[in-house]
Amino acid sequence: MSRLLHHPAALKGALAGLMLGVVPLGTAQAADTSIALPVKAPRIERYFDWSGLYVGGHVGYGGGSFGSGTNPLPQQGIFFPHSITGLIGGYQAGYNLQLPNKWVLGVEADISFTSPLDRPKLVPAPFHTTFDDFGTARGRIGYAFGTWLPYVTGGAAWGRTRVDLNDADGNVVGNKSRVHLGWVAGAGVEFAMGGNWSGKVEYNYIDLGARTYGLGDVPLPDVRVDPQIHAVKVGMNYRLWDTPPWIAGNTAVKLPALPESQDWNIHGQTTLITQGYPSFRAPYQGPNSLPGAGRARETWTVGAFLGWRLWEGGEFYFNPELAQGFGIGGTLGLAGFSNGEAQKGGAEYPKFRAQRYFFRQTFGLGGEQEDVADAANQLPGKRDIDRVTVTVGRFAVGDYFDGNSYAKDPRADFMNWAMWSSAAYDFPADLPGFTRGAVVELNRKDWAIRAGLFQVPSQPNSDVLTFKTGGAVVEFEERHTILNQPGKLRLGVFANRGNTANYRNALGISVANPGLDINDIVVGERRKRSKYGFYVNAEQQIATDVGIFARASWNDGQNEILSFTDVDRSVSGGVSIKGSYWGRPADTFALGGAVNGLSGAHRDFLAAGGKGLLIGDGRLNYGMERILETYYALALSKAFTFTADYQLITNPAYNADRGPVSIFSGRLHGEF
Repeated sequence: MSRLLHHPAALKGALAGLMLGVVPLGTAQAADTSIALPVKAPRIERYFDWSGLYVGGHVGYGGGSFGSGTNPLPQQGIFFPHSITGLIGGYQAGYNLQLPNKWVLGVEADISFTSPLDRPKLVPAPFHTTFDDFGTARGRIGYAFGTWLPYVTGGAAWGRTRVDLNDADGNVVGNKSRVHLGWVAGAGVEFAMGGNWSGKVEYNYIDLGARTYGLGDVPLPDVRVDPQIHAVKVGMNYRLWDTPPWIAGNTAVKLPALPESQDWNIHGQTTLITQGYPSFRAPYQGPNSLPGAGRARETWTVGAFLGWRLWEGGEFYFNPELAQGFGIGGTLGLAGFSNGEAQKGGAEYPKFRAQRYFFRQTFGLGGEQEDVADAANQLPGKRDIDRVTVTVGRFAVGDYFDGNSYAKDPRADFMNWAMWSSAAYDFPADLPGFTRGAVVELNRKDWAIRAGLFQVPSQPNSDVLTFKTGGAVVEFEERHTILNQPGKLRLGVFANRGNTANYRNALGISVANPGLDINDIVVGERRKRSKYGFYVNAEQQIATDVGIFARASWNDGQNEILSFTDVDRSVSGGVSIKGSYWGRPADTFALGGAVNGLSGAHRDFLAAGGKGLLIGDGRLNYGMERILETYYALALSKAFTFTADYQLITNPAYNADRGPVSIFSGRLHGEF
């Protein structure tokens, strides 16, 4: 020990060896040299990085005021009271930059669209004020707590308001619009959901600034419109790319993207349909006629399909949608109307609807299972083939009944109403084609039986659904093979009870009182009455990528149509061929036809000047409405398809004095 005390270098080496727990073999030979102690590596922080460009969508609810004396139009709130915006929906895009100290700086722009008019809450007035749309461009600053990002936001805002001028009967006879500029402030929280997806909840206060409408061309005073909005939005964002290169040198290590969960999914679609026709023979026309002069119109929809697995077998789905545009002729004049998306339009600017929201519970009965693919309104996984499924909420009756592999979806296959549905089934629906109710299904390997009970409109062509009356349907589905080729046969029976008029009663009153308009008689004669009928729906693959289909449907035809279209009996059929035969396996060529007819009471009603849901020329030289439709769907990419479609309609609206009419269509459809 005394030697070590007299040799500091040797003492230093020994202490270093004790500290390290190991004395290297060469230490004794280098006892007289200085040994450097190892430096402990710094602790590297790991964090979730919010940096990147993103796009997304949102839904929500807004309220506020246009100022005093502005007569705001009530917009549908569905679950909430009507307001100046009602439910809202739209898009956003932005960019975030996360700093090393966890502060996050960002910019975001968004645009929101309002709900359709809540007609029962409309108060008559000489004019009404409403929104076309409004948007913001904001800065954001937040602090990242890992996968959570609370933030505050503020910036510029703009919006377009409109004043509708009304006549004494409440009909819109003109309108004026103004663009407003203002400001917005708010706060929110965003949270990572898995993969590149994040969700957010945000509140905005928007002051758009006042504009004055001069109504000097009518005997009304000027109107000062001063919009102020309180909006709560729930949204989802998809990050397009991650941390930019100039941040890559940070000592912090970015966590990998969160794994995508199998307990939720999101899909989307967009469909643009443009239709037009040249002039056709039309010696006369009525209020519901297809105009004889050529027309061209378009419809556009975009929607999302969100699903959440709540527990084993329990799922919730939500489908928000924006729709804009008009069917040709105002979606009037054809019983087999040419555009299956047209009933959702009717607006110059996009309108937001919460189209579907429903809960589904599946009870497995054991035995063999099948794979369930990830798809719109379908979470991936496995399920028992033998099962009972219960669905409750808002949806389209066609989601569960009258399905067909070759003719069911006007976004992807045939566009004409009489081709993608059993046209004589007056299925319960509001104006855009949806209802609320419940469906129960028992599924076996070779067959299924399903039944549904639904709300019906409060009166024909109403947007208000009610359970004071209702609709029911039962369908049996049989699955088979013929020469090793799969096929299905569906048989359905249905009955609706709604507030409708009886055609014969209305005609009798009209004969006894010639001075009365038969359409006024109908309104006064509406009572709770029933309509019943059936449909047969078959599909059969006859070779690989070649299938045929056929439908037949009938209803009693004694009372007014409630929801769908003016058809009392219909047959349709056709063939669908995939492009694998000419080297384009994702393309489709199809050809089909339909024949629609009316009951005797229904045709006599129309001949007397009656108006149906879609038709009414004021008089009628009856002939069955005959439809030929063919299309070619060209796959542009994995996501997008362009379809060229042609329809020839003879005796439009059953009137042999008018037509035929040729309708040319182009459709761009995308699925994500």
